[in-house]
Amino acid sequence: METIKGIIDRFEGNIAVVEIEGMTRDFKKSIFPESAEPGDFVEINGDQVTILKDETEKRRKEIEELMDELWED
Repeated sequence: METIKGIIDRFEGNIAVVEIEGMTRDFKKSIFPESAEPGDFVEINGDQVTILKDETEKRRKEIEELMDELWED
């Protein structure tokens, strides 16, 4: 079984839409942890989903820094 890494784009009803290498794929929301939210980095292995907290945090910091740069003027 392949391991897929992606970012949760959004939830639509019972579906979790995950962006993987620029493409989106739909997964059953029920396989995601309760705490999962859009923007989280996840690793999907069959019906096991793990939130990659370190990658999610790193990404959030990068986005915050970019936003700060944009609004510095």
